[in-house]
Amino acid sequence: MNDDNEVGSHGGVSRGYARYVLFVLVLVYVLNFVDRQILSILAEDIKADLGLTDANLGFLYGTVFAVFYAVFGIPLSRIADIWIRKNIIALGLFFWSLMTVLSGTARSFTSLSVYRIGVGIGESSASPAAFSLLGDYFSPRQRATVLAIYSSGVYIGAGLGTLIGGAVVDRWNGAYAAGGAPFGMAGWQAAYITVGLPGILLALLVWTLREPARGSTEGIALVPDQPRILRELGIELAAVTPVLSLVTLYRVGAGATGLLKNAGIAAGLALVVISLSSLIGSAVQWIALGVGMYAFLSWVQILAKRDAPAHGMIFRSRAIVFGMVGFGWHVFMSYSWNFWVAPYLLRTHDVSTASVGLVVGVSLAIAGFAGATFGGYLSDWLKQKTGRARLYVGMFSAMSSIPPTIATLTTSSLEWAYVFFFVAQFLSSMWIGSAIALSNELVLPRMRATAGVFYILVVTFLGLALGPYTVGHLSDYFLNTMTSSASLRTAMLIALGAEGIACVFFWISSRYVEDEESRRADRAQSYGEPVANYATMSTQ
Repeated sequence: MNDDNEVGSHGGVSRGYARYVLFVLVLVYVLNFVDRQILSILAEDIKADLGLTDANLGFLYGTVFAVFYAVFGIPLSRIADIWIRKNIIALGLFFWSLMTVLSGTARSFTSLSVYRIGVGIGESSASPAAFSLLGDYFSPRQRATVLAIYSSGVYIGAGLGTLIGGAVVDRWNGAYAAGGAPFGMAGWQAAYITVGLPGILLALLVWTLREPARGSTEGIALVPDQPRILRELGIELAAVTPVLSLVTLYRVGAGATGLLKNAGIAAGLALVVISLSSLIGSAVQWIALGVGMYAFLSWVQILAKRDAPAHGMIFRSRAIVFGMVGFGWHVFMSYSWNFWVAPYLLRTHDVSTASVGLVVGVSLAIAGFAGATFGGYLSDWLKQKTGRARLYVGMFSAMSSIPPTIATLTTSSLEWAYVFFFVAQFLSSMWIGSAIALSNELVLPRMRATAGVFYILVVTFLGLALGPYTVGHLSDYFLNTMTSSASLRTAMLIALGAEGIACVFFWISSRYVEDEESRRADRAQSYGEPVANYATMSTQ
């Protein structure tokens, strides 16, 4: 890596500059979720304008976005482990912001789906690179707190997206109630363009950040060779592309057994997709999810051959696998809640889009930021007392958020619904720093982005691809015998069962986490990693 991209010969950097980088990356993540979440407050207008169902909306918000977000996150996380991370973030930010602007030109379900795919591909570049970058700007003692602050951009962005979207829609529709809107645009289209443009400018600022030396905060100066990046990107994309993944498997020496195993995975997934499509309908939902799962499992096979130590440290870690699945089930409810709460309030109470956008948006931003930050601080404090801290915080976040969620959905008072929503949002947001810290602490520094993308894959497939769609599908089903408000409420209450499942996985993970973290270097060596330089690696 060129010297001008390094932050000192040993990765040294001032606290002020490290905090500046954190601030900029929080802004990036804010825009990441502004562009993602705005669909929630626009849902009722889009549904009416394009003639969609609740399941269609859940597919747009969740599945079609999530599958491409997750699948492209795989190669981009690998590139983040070998290339300049701040450049990856800047390029991705530019692309997803452009796709958000283009969403404002959509005239059909199909075109909006295509642009949502583009947003998902672009946004997949940000977090794996950011997780790795922040790990080299801040010490392990601050890890959960720093990652929680970064991840609080989820809630700030979701809040701003809801707030801005509601305000733009109401003002635009009011101003052009009699017609004559520029280019015939609807209010929801104007909202997309409004939130997409700032990201194009922020991408230029991200490009100017300095790149720290990898592993410097743990006493390890790792500066990987820069490969021909386009060639490497092509290789990584081939690894997750159906058919081409078979070629990649052959090239990495998987042999006939590996190819037969891959064919068995494809056949098994095809059978599941056909069965679910027949039983539930919505074939496009299950086809998209099946393709995404095939890409993920093919990548796991290829990683085992190309980087056996990373594969072993991640996929043979019971603490990581069970822990990430637990967080995935928690996010199943969290994503469903964040998307459907605004439509639910609009259907249940006599209130304007702008009013719901203001209160829900501010609550998402403030309660989400406070909850994520406090949860990260609590996790770091508790980590000094027990190695199970990350899982304990996850359990608390999942279970404590259930009562205020039920209260939000069952009260007849709009004012009390807002109060309960704020409390539920604070509690349900506490998990995020712990999840990322857990994936960081159980692998070596060079593997952080790869471990980060596994975390993203699990919470994306389980939480984002299944959560909002499932609630939407259930809402459509209950609509046969209920009002639209009651059907959506019933679907959201059923989804709360995911929190119980999450806690089971957290408990299983907690049984293994302390032992696996204490043997991190030994485990890496057993999987083939030359770990002489890691002998004094700090885990504090």
